[in-house]
Amino acid sequence: MGYGPSKEMRRYNHLMGEIDGVYHEMARKLGLSDSAMLVLYTICVRGDACPLREICRSSGLSKQTVNSALRKLETEGAVYLVPASTKSKNVCLTEAGKALAARTAGQIIRIENEIFDAWPREDVEQYLDLTERYLLALRTRAGAFEKRGASGREGP
Repeated sequence: MGYGPSKEMRRYNHLMGEIDGVYHEMARKLGLSDSAMLVLYTICVRGDACPLREICRSSGLSKQTVNSALRKLETEGAVYLVPASTKSKNVCLTEAGKALAARTAGQIIRIENEIFDAWPREDVEQYLDLTERYLLALRTRAGAFEKRGASGREGP
């Protein structure tokens, strides 16, 4: 059929899957779901508070998944939500949440920083430039798709 990925795409997909697997394993070992880890990670990147819409955008998680993770983190006393406007909320870390974030997402952020710090600056820049170039090209091409159902017919 000719739909198989190239050798390079197979390698890329394998590496991305392996990277996702390592992040999943770190979250599991630190006692968090992947979604809770991504929520805490995103908040850590922004400080002690973050707009809810930013968590959805930055994490790549659906709003439903983010809300589910937030309910669990709220129940555990790690986060609370405050209205930012009539249509938006900020997610804030409690003192317990700050401690949780430091020993989980903060630990992952430190590892990531150490890895990039160990690479030559030009390698880091090249890696980021190529990744961004791939993302922009993929986003552009994905934007050309018409919304279709699994049957191939145009959807709503």
